[in-house]
Amino acid sequence: MTTAPAAPTAPATEVPIIKYRKDNRVARVELNRPEVLNAMNFAMHEELARIWDDIEADDDVWVVVLSGAGERAFSVGQDLKELAGRIDAKTATSSFGSAGKPGFPRITERFEFAKPIVAEVSGYALGGGFELALAADVVIAADNAQFGLPEAKLGLMAGAGGVFRLSRQAPYRIAMGHLLTGRRMSAHRAYELGLVNEVVSLPDLAACTQSWVDDLLASAPLSVRAMKEAAARAQTMPLADAFSGDYRWERLRMHSADSEEGPRAFAENRRPRWTGH
Repeated sequence: MTTAPAAPTAPATEVPIIKYRKDNRVARVELNRPEVLNAMNFAMHEELARIWDDIEADDDVWVVVLSGAGERAFSVGQDLKELAGRIDAKTATSSFGSAGKPGFPRITERFEFAKPIVAEVSGYALGGGFELALAADVVIAADNAQFGLPEAKLGLMAGAGGVFRLSRQAPYRIAMGHLLTGRRMSAHRAYELGLVNEVVSLPDLAACTQSWVDDLLASAPLSVRAMKEAAARAQTMPLADAFSGDYRWERLRMHSADSEEGPRAFAENRRPRWTGH
């Protein structure tokens, strides 16, 4: 009796370290290493760089949602096991920024990134995870979220912007307390300090994020980018210089079809039809 050969086994599907999809003008970027609380290794940074490049180049993307897989963590930041391996290999010197490392420039250093980023945070947002949230434009947190920069307790530096952004976005002495001790703050405390736009229960997190996305999509995309650019640059400028500054996205908005569409739609009592041109 002849035995039929066994059917070939399909190769296992590799699980992506970043889940990335685009739909209805929204790019959704999900850090996908839940087994290590979405810690960011070099491979993740390399993939994120390709994703940020793609988003910047795609005129059909108007809004970005950044999240972490699972409910336990947005991200706990740098993969410390990978770092320990590089320390043993004598290749682990670093300080501020990501120059010379995979993924450069990372989103924390893409200072000209014009499209709005909504961070959807549940669980831990620590170290580089908190730095990602600080670099976002809108932060929606579940009530189980915890934020912190533990680098001082690890002999490290919050070099992806945490030491700079937290001391600008929170009162200086409060920021210093967290930076120098690594103390964590709850989602509600982050909201009190103005670091978070809204805190909701975990089951309501996705719906709340979507409501902000809907509001962003209802706004003229060039106006949104011009506002983001001007506000970011003006933070370090005297007020008079801010008024007289030259802003690329404002020049594009000012001469765009959308700058005429908004007033016309209002006068005609209808919703505007934005094109982003």
